[in-house]
Amino acid sequence: MKIRKIGPNNDLHDINDKKRKPYKIIFFAIIILSTATFFGFKYLKKPAAAVCLDSDTKVYNEYKDAVVLIKHSYGYFAKIKGKEIQLTNQDTKEETVFGTGFFIDRDGKILTNSHVLQPWNSSSEEQEKANTTIRNLRMKIASILTTDISEDDYQSFIERNWKIASAYEESEGDYEGEGEGEGEETTQEPAGEEFVSSNDTEEDTAKVTTDIAAAIPVKEYVSKDDIEVYVKTIEISVALHDSDDQWLSCEIEKISEDTNIDLGTVRLTDHTTPQSVVNIINVDNAIEDDTSLNPGQKAIMVGYPLGMDLAQTNSGIKVQLYDGKISKESDGNKIQYSITSTHGASGAPVFNECGQLIAVNFSGVDEVQGINFGIVAKHIRTF
Repeated sequence: MKIRKIGPNNDLHDINDKKRKPYKIIFFAIIILSTATFFGFKYLKKPAAAVCLDSDTKVYNEYKDAVVLIKHSYGYFAKIKGKEIQLTNQDTKEETVFGTGFFIDRDGKILTNSHVLQPWNSSSEEQEKANTTIRNLRMKIASILTTDISEDDYQSFIERNWKIASAYEESEGDYEGEGEGEGEETTQEPAGEEFVSSNDTEEDTAKVTTDIAAAIPVKEYVSKDDIEVYVKTIEISVALHDSDDQWLSCEIEKISEDTNIDLGTVRLTDHTTPQSVVNIINVDNAIEDDTSLNPGQKAIMVGYPLGMDLAQTNSGIKVQLYDGKISKESDGNKIQYSITSTHGASGAPVFNECGQLIAVNFSGVDEVQGINFGIVAKHIRTF
């Protein structure tokens, strides 16, 4: 039988180990309990029930800071042999439109209408207008731009010679004239007195004309196939409620590919929602069952109708509240309500009486106030 010798040092270690064990057990128990608590709250807890705001004023105060005024400037551009220039002549003036949007996260994302982000595609009429302008611009550039012009001089050359290009018509491909009727060829009468000439004089004149024509250098024009014309955003920015005409730069992030779903998003270039925005508009709390939206129920809109015309005040930019009632059942894409609104309120959030998002305002009837439409909120998550 082996006998283990226990010395004084071993006795001391055993005593210390026995003292440490309870602390080790408590330490590991705390770690395990903390970990279980963290994951339990993260994955098992149920979201707290939303509080019904129950008045127009409470809805306005809750979300006024989250609703922004959008300013979008756009224009026509040409790409000639790969060189892009902005067209700034009388036919292609820069345009600016206003709309409304609202923050939906803390990373600077703003929801609005797709037609606010692409006004030239807002309707079939606007699309046709833009396409016609693009065709005419392309033809006019090709009528004046010669191959001997350097890329750096494209823009200045086109601006200097635009009046000549404007004299062309796409349909005929000839100069506009003062002919007797539409489509008739215009001729010019010779200037000065009319002389009776001999054969010798006619031959001399023909020879001189030939010599002059041969001396004139022949210009080659840039092919229309090398010219691309299109519309694009120049600048897009937003202003906050209560701001003093301060504009925050944005980038277009996404535009709905479905023409029936008029939604789009932009994001602040610094990807940070301002601290002054206390409450973002929670799309997770939006009404997704549009069949529950019935005529007669409350509809509250917070937005910027008429853009800067109504938003600008002596104490800064102010968002506005308009209310009414749902006036027609949803058709699955849009819902109608009796809210007074006009241009500039496109992209405004529309809430029910509790402050839940029910729609994104996108259109109205110009001739009659109080007939407006919104894209129902269920499409936001899909988009």
